[in-house]
Amino acid sequence: MITELGHFALILAFFTACFQAVVPLVGAHRGLPGWIAVAEPAATLQFILTATAFAALTHAFVLSDFSVQLVVSNSHTAKPLLYKITGVWGNHEGSMLLWVLIVTLFGAMVAWFGGNLPPSLRARVLAVQAMIGAAFFAFILFTSNPFLRMAVPPFDGRDLNPLLQDPGLAFHPPFLYLGYVGLSMTFSFAVAALIEGRVDAAWGRWVRPYTLAAWIFLTIGIGLGSWWAYYELGWGGFWFWDPVENASFMPWLISAALLHSSIVVEKRESLKSWTILLAIIAFGFSMIGAFITRSGVITSVHAFANDPERGVFLLGILAVFMLGGLTLFAARAGVMQARGVFGLISRESVLVVNNVLLCVAAFVVFVGTIWPLVAELFFDRKLSVGPPFFNLAFTPFMIALGLVLPVGAMLPWKRARLGRVLKTLRWPLLLAVAIGALAWAMQSGRSALGPVGLFLAAWLVSGSVMDLWGRTGRGTDRLRRLRRLPRADWGKAVAHGGLGVTIAGVAAMMAWEVEDIRVVQVGDSLDLAGYTITLDRVRDIQGPNYLSTTADVTLSKGGNVIATMHPEKRLYPVAGMPTTEAALNNGFLRDIYVVIGDPQAGGGWAVRSYYKPLANWIWGGSILMALGGALSLSDRRYRVAAGARKAPTAGVPAE
Repeated sequence: MITELGHFALILAFFTACFQAVVPLVGAHRGLPGWIAVAEPAATLQFILTATAFAALTHAFVLSDFSVQLVVSNSHTAKPLLYKITGVWGNHEGSMLLWVLIVTLFGAMVAWFGGNLPPSLRARVLAVQAMIGAAFFAFILFTSNPFLRMAVPPFDGRDLNPLLQDPGLAFHPPFLYLGYVGLSMTFSFAVAALIEGRVDAAWGRWVRPYTLAAWIFLTIGIGLGSWWAYYELGWGGFWFWDPVENASFMPWLISAALLHSSIVVEKRESLKSWTILLAIIAFGFSMIGAFITRSGVITSVHAFANDPERGVFLLGILAVFMLGGLTLFAARAGVMQARGVFGLISRESVLVVNNVLLCVAAFVVFVGTIWPLVAELFFDRKLSVGPPFFNLAFTPFMIALGLVLPVGAMLPWKRARLGRVLKTLRWPLLLAVAIGALAWAMQSGRSALGPVGLFLAAWLVSGSVMDLWGRTGRGTDRLRRLRRLPRADWGKAVAHGGLGVTIAGVAAMMAWEVEDIRVVQVGDSLDLAGYTITLDRVRDIQGPNYLSTTADVTLSKGGNVIATMHPEKRLYPVAGMPTTEAALNNGFLRDIYVVIGDPQAGGGWAVRSYYKPLANWIWGGSILMALGGALSLSDRRYRVAAGARKAPTAGVPAE
């Protein structure tokens, strides 16, 4: 009964979305207040109905209702409760239901908290968001219904993919979808502004919090996914340039560019056309991610489905919204004339450089991701584009971005003197050069990757500190003024510093990692970068829904025991799938990473061990970037939406 209720609620949500997509739009065009007012209750109702459907599916998973086909395919009675719940979105159908739930949530948030928006703009935003929701409701109902019943329910289910039964990946999809769908909100604002014919500073202020929220969630989601890949897959890496990894990274890069360009719209009423275009393209990249993971065009541990028919449907949705948005953009380009004028040396110019670097970097990732598909489709050639290409083609743009960020953050608007800013940054520059030179002197016979990375990291972190300190003026009361700086200033500095911390971790891990692979007998030891690793014993353990071969490994240094580690190999009998559980000893400056392999014919066990310098700085930097975004989002200017009260200063009304 509850399952049928969820299905019925999903159908009603679809019809509500269709209604919301038409009536408020017509009302805004004809100036009918009653029709405009329909948008808000419709958005709320759409969210309530979708939440009801999602709750019904969750109920089926928690109670192990094996009359529901999706539960049979992705759950089991012996599975821990956490993974019964996360099994709701650990599959294609459930993940799409989570997707539309977040689409309706963002629409409801505009209805609840968008009272300072002009009624016509709010109605158009909610109508466009409802169009997106209606498209995905149709996709779910016609191709991916999560509420299908089994004619003969089995005694038990087939279990969730064992790789997904992990806390890191349990929360990775919701955060990632919050980012993806957050970009749908910026798309809705962009299209609504094009229809209305007004893009001004107030619009930049309205759209920026949604862009920032999407970027924060993408940062957290990508960080969780990278962390999961690091410790769960057992290969010791944090990023493989997998197509699905790239599918989330491209929207992150574009949303970062959109975030910075919206600042220029808000502050200087420049880059209007560019910002609107980025808002459209950013959502397009999030749609490309949905297509890649659900069309069967690639094979990945991250992919949800392998169904070309669903892929064609998603490709159709992508085409309709992208072609529609870009066509409208071309038709209304005349109303987006920039008013702010700025010099070659100014903060606006550096933000343009920032945008170019981020967008070209995203294009490089896009080409590397799509080219194997293009080569196979049009040239009948099977190609593999791997880390060497991405590292070589992508890294220079990130180096250039890291060099310009501290300078751009301190340049004044409109026009500036570069020499004055560089003079202020001389101490951060000297510190960065000293740290890079020290790293170069301490290493021998290795590449410049590590020293360059540490130079960039120190430059970004110290430049962010100097930016904050420079905003306190002069005198003896600078610490008090520092505490009273706007949260947006603190957020910018923390986010830029977080990028520096992540760069340091990536550079150190790629340049100075030590790897050891050998067969080890029980009781034997091996040396790894000054540490001693001893295999004490190997035993079999029964888990809740798996069988484990667990090793007891002692980590010591200089005769002093540091920790006992327990790497595992697990077998999930229901799924018939093995997994590797790495053991980590975390430290501020390094990780020791141990993986137990298969028993060898001549006795002993295959053991892989790694010394990973600054490994946790990668995810620590991600946390700092997300924290910086959250600080900026909590700034009072966005809580009260002061920009919403500004009078229109550019553009012409649509009617």
